[in-house]
Amino acid sequence: MKNYTSINEIDNINSWIEEAKEIKENPLKNKDLGKNKTLGLLFFNSSLRTRLSTQKAALNLGMDPIVMNVSGDAWGIEFGDGTVMNGNTAEHIKEAAAVVSQYCDIIAVRAFPSLTDKEKDESEQVLNSFKQFASVPIVNMESATGHPLQGLTDAITISEYSTKKKPKVVLSWAPHVKALPHAVGNSFVQAMQKMDVEFVIANPKGYDLNPEITKDTPIYHNQEEAYKDADFVYTKNWSSYETYGKILEVDENWTITKNKIGNAKFMHCLPVRRNVVVEDAVLDSDNSIVIQQANNRTFAAQLVLKKILEDL
Repeated sequence: MKNYTSINEIDNINSWIEEAKEIKENPLKNKDLGKNKTLGLLFFNSSLRTRLSTQKAALNLGMDPIVMNVSGDAWGIEFGDGTVMNGNTAEHIKEAAAVVSQYCDIIAVRAFPSLTDKEKDESEQVLNSFKQFASVPIVNMESATGHPLQGLTDAITISEYSTKKKPKVVLSWAPHVKALPHAVGNSFVQAMQKMDVEFVIANPKGYDLNPEITKDTPIYHNQEEAYKDADFVYTKNWSSYETYGKILEVDENWTITKNKIGNAKFMHCLPVRRNVVVEDAVLDSDNSIVIQQANNRTFAAQLVLKKILEDL
């Protein structure tokens, strides 16, 4: 595999899930695969799970990770073509990507959207610029429109905890105090579309995700109706896609409660705002698998790095 920038680069999600489970059983089995190989992790935005789990995955494979907070520690990078660089940017992506490629065998990038310019965000300027100008494989650690490492993690977790051949999975919007991206929701939708699950989305009117991604997935604007007989409730906030990047309303009635989800397993990518997105009674219950879900971040990242290393 050359790059991992989208869930759609997974050819057979079931075989990937099984391989990830095997890695989880013996994380150091391929300790020599990454020997003398370097992973560069470039963070344009903050991170906890993605940063640590991807480093851990690299170490499990024998790789040497190098981490840089680009926005704070590096020169300002220019991504425009033909730009007269007489402003705040001091280095062009053409040189930056080429140079980092000489230091690293794989480059992983995390860069959030602006949530102000839909066209620019959907062009994935940062991620695609690295793909264009780097000479080594690129891994997406969350971009403007996708978080494929999280999406793979979520698929692994649902497979592990499902007690049915075809479980019902609900992706549910929940309120938040800030305007948040669509990346996690998008990749979760794409992952579920590849699995044998009964999948539905629940969100208030005005918060439908990109229809080119949701496709024919049923969308409910009634939370109670969507949750009926659910086995998993995956919760995430996102801003409006239609009225791009806006908070239309903070509907507290959509906060996840124990009464609403019943016996369904609760999932969230974390971090999560307690008693805004979800009440304590859910997070602290036995039905919450958010910690186990976060643990799987390592094995999803390790699987991706393993597949790339095998093709180097």
